[in-house]
Amino acid sequence: MSVVIPAHGQPITMDANGLNVPNCPIIPFIEGDGTGPDIWRASVRVIDAAVAKCYCGQRKIAWVEVLAGEKAFNQTGNWLPDETVETFNKYLVGIKGPLTTPVGKGIRSLNVALRQMLDLYVCLRPVRYFTGVPSPVKRPEKVDMVIFRENTEDIYAGIEYVGGSPEAALMLNFLEQSFPKEFKKIRFGTAKAVEQWQARLEKLGAPQRTIGVEVGLGIKAVSALGTERLVHSAIAYALKNKRKSVTLVHKGNIMKYTEGAFRDWGYNVARSLFRNEIVTERETWILSNKEKNPALSPEENARQVDPGYDMMTPDQREEICAEVQTAVDLWPSHGDGKWKKMLLIRDSIADITLQQVLTRPEDFAVIATLNLNGDYLSDALAAQVGGIGIAPGGNINYISGHAIFEATHGTAPKYANLDKVNPGSMILSAVMMLEHLGWSEAATAIVAGLEASIGQKRVTYDFHRQMEGAQLLKCGEFADAIIENLP
Repeated sequence: MSVVIPAHGQPITMDANGLNVPNCPIIPFIEGDGTGPDIWRASVRVIDAAVAKCYCGQRKIAWVEVLAGEKAFNQTGNWLPDETVETFNKYLVGIKGPLTTPVGKGIRSLNVALRQMLDLYVCLRPVRYFTGVPSPVKRPEKVDMVIFRENTEDIYAGIEYVGGSPEAALMLNFLEQSFPKEFKKIRFGTAKAVEQWQARLEKLGAPQRTIGVEVGLGIKAVSALGTERLVHSAIAYALKNKRKSVTLVHKGNIMKYTEGAFRDWGYNVARSLFRNEIVTERETWILSNKEKNPALSPEENARQVDPGYDMMTPDQREEICAEVQTAVDLWPSHGDGKWKKMLLIRDSIADITLQQVLTRPEDFAVIATLNLNGDYLSDALAAQVGGIGIAPGGNINYISGHAIFEATHGTAPKYANLDKVNPGSMILSAVMMLEHLGWSEAATAIVAGLEASIGQKRVTYDFHRQMEGAQLLKCGEFADAIIENLP
């Protein structure tokens, strides 16, 4: 299949001022595998109807189908044809349905491959509640946050070596020779460890069996530049959209030089590039202490900020006092309560964050985090507001203008071609795409139509089974309801 570009369409371009979007932009789409064709057919009708209604026919999207996944493999023998990547690269903004991950050798994940090929370094996942949607939590309406998940680094970069492979053996040998202290932490990477376990099994009367010296290895890469791109995007978004805080979520208490570095680099981005617009959480404590008692010395302020101050070493005390003095020096721009109107930058350990987004979701507005943490968090949050079936997502490079918006759920092949599943994830991802294009009127109209349909209890099976007195709709019928309810 060759990509066919509509004659009436024009390409989206990017300059120093941002995207230049014509009235008839060319937008590539991948319908997806499994339930992908069902949800795409429903979604594209909603998108086109909203654009036509809001702009009285003056604007229209020129859709261009490109191939990926099973459809691409069946037609071309390639899971992700070069032509698809080239089209997304040329026309900047696109949208896609769920894709099958090939089994066996080859591309580890088509979604990850697209993100890395186009350097879509931000995975943007807004999570909010729509009135009437069934939820497992008592106050889902408190959930309203946006996750900025780093998309290209961390363990998702896919630098892994199969246990027992020559590559893994080389890595283990390198560690043993060059970093013997670290090698000892790989507890079961030697023949001796295997022999000890086999002897234990023999004593227990377990049947004899062969156990190989196999250790799978993965490399977790986190860079200063990768962190800066992500955190800069998150802070800029929060300021533009008048969000109250950005939380850097990490596991830096254990992984100090990767996740801990992410936190430190994140704070450095905030302080160095947004100094007059942000305040860190610790700075709020120091400034507040100073406001309550103007005569407070740096040392006394440090004691209030860190209750264990008197048990610290002299060097640690000096460091805390220097931090206090640096914050107090912000008095002309941040003092006398001025900091209360600024964007708050804070950090939170990943495990406690997963608890607090349940118990105190109102404390989070924008989250910036690494790849794996963001994967866990976005799906956990989606469950609070109705499930991944209505969770939207976008993969964006704010520098180049490239963006691919996507349904965030799987292909659900058992429901393929049944016109049954909820198209909400794709539809709300299209809302994100329209907002990215600057077509906010159409985006707002779709959200209103979706909310009205849910409020009328006209829903697909996933919501119908949890709502009393609801009317069961097919995937396409739900799209009809949204179109009918467009304001």
